[in-house]
Amino acid sequence: MTTGIKFTLEEFWALPEGETACELVDGQAIPKVSPKYFHSSLQRAFDRPISAWCKGKGRIRPEWAVTLKRKGVDWVPTPDLTYVSYERLPRKWSRNEACPVPPELVIEIISPGQTLKDFENKAEDYLAAGVSRVWVVDPEAASIRAFFPDGQVAFYTDDSKIVDPLLFSLNLRPLLVFEEGELLEAEEED
Repeated sequence: MTTGIKFTLEEFWALPEGETACELVDGQAIPKVSPKYFHSSLQRAFDRPISAWCKGKGRIRPEWAVTLKRKGVDWVPTPDLTYVSYERLPRKWSRNEACPVPPELVIEIISPGQTLKDFENKAEDYLAAGVSRVWVVDPEAASIRAFFPDGQVAFYTDDSKIVDPLLFSLNLRPLLVFEEGELLEAEEED
């Protein structure tokens, strides 16, 4: 993408699909970091249990762009995983386009060269745009930070269960996700 060119939302969607996925940020098409093996493995490790949990409740999709507003300007981020309930986006909705409503949950995985601070700021933007929860996954620390609209942040690591009334009955523990994503070795049973 050519930097410095400002795009409207319509112009952004009219861009030809290329080899590099882009997000619309402040009117510019910003290339996403190309996911590597661990990143992809973690996406899959989160997707499996959340997909099982959300059957009949909603849908979760990897790399699904979301049309939002950021500081009053069109913003199109592409979270690593997006969960939206059928209450917000009915089951019958089926179009080949970005998620048109703020989802309940977005999951962002930090890639090499990205910082936690960048994702803390992005989490604030997501929440201000109407997203209910933002999870920032740090592969280096094998941890998950959950950001809430009221400003609270929960920190999950090891075998602590992720507890969230919005995701009632989801049984997810960071240790199992990071083992499934092949970032931690599973402990052998005696």
